Amino acid sequence: MGKYNLGVDLGGTDIKVGVVKENGEEYTIIARGEAKTQVSKGSGAGIPANKDADIIVSNIVKACNEAIESAGITWDEIETVGVGSPGAINRADGIVVFAGNLNLNNFPLANEIEKKIGKKVFLCNDADAAVVGEFVAGEAKGKTNAVCVTLGTGVGGGIIIGGKLYSGSNLIGGEVGHMVIQYNGIKCNCGRKGCFERYASASAIIEKTKEAMKKNRDSLMWEIAGTIGKVDGKTAFKAMKQGDEVAKEVVDEYIKYVACGLMNIIAIFQPEVLCIGGGMSNEDEKYLLEPINEIINNEQFAHKALKDENVKIIPCKVVIAKHKNDAGRIGASCLHKYV
Repeated sequence: MGKYNLGVDLGGTDIKVGVVKENGEEYTIIARGEAKTQVSKGSGAGIPANKDADIIVSNIVKACNEAIESAGITWDEIETVGVGSPGAINRADGIVVFAGNLNLNNFPLANEIEKKIGKKVFLCNDADAAVVGEFVAGEAKGKTNAVCVTLGTGVGGGIIIGGKLYSGSNLIGGEVGHMVIQYNGIKCNCGRKGCFERYASASAIIEKTKEAMKKNRDSLMWEIAGTIGKVDGKTAFKAMKQGDEVAKEVVDEYIKYVACGLMNIIAIFQPEVLCIGGGMSNEDEKYLLEPINEIINNEQFAHKALKDENVKIIPCKVVIAKHKNDAGRIGASCLHKYV
């Protein structure tokens, strides 16, 4: 019959829950639940840390209940709950050490959820959950070394080395979204300037789209979005596909920044596969993955070495995560095996 675990993908904008049925090596989402995260924008001055914690916990429980009801099962049939959260996470103690996009600081998220549902809760970084999902049932299955980069409200990174989830000596390694790709660039919620996520996240392309629209009132992006307030990560892509040159400039710049960050990650870890997950992974491969790979294939050392038939180097394969934005939910449901 298999068994059921809940996988929670906690994002800066949305909370997505899946009831995952595990049957041997097969993992299937049989029902889903969603809720808005509803947090303050960033952790800027005047906003106390953990201000939004109660709302986040309540909305996670709400989404979990929705998923269970949709599955036609009860809490008694759920074995464990796993949560993938943005930010620096202490997996061992179930604590969100710091998550700027969620306005949380040293918050015992796992314990607070456990109080509400009476089930064991496991916690990890959201990109760690995504790479676990791809490792057990996706593009990284059967691999020894793999990386998953999630392009969502922020940018996260999950790393598998030697078949094990890597978290560094202080349990918060893998924060690739906060490596600087533009010195003294745009200020990030983490306090640094020029972080990868300020240029390659869905939030980043939304900001750039709005800037371009304000400067170009005749852009097709106005017709697609309707108003500035309804711009999303797909707006520029949609307009570009219809021949809008302003939108193409926005997308081209975005692609270059994404490729730059991914190339840095490949240069450091040289994984067998690098999976792109998160909300932006739903974009057509022709317009996202293919241009990214064109840049990476021109710059990746392994590809250059292949020109010499005497050099035996296998380049990293960059792909869209098999489970796309569901990878985090599947991985989170498996955290009882990895945390």
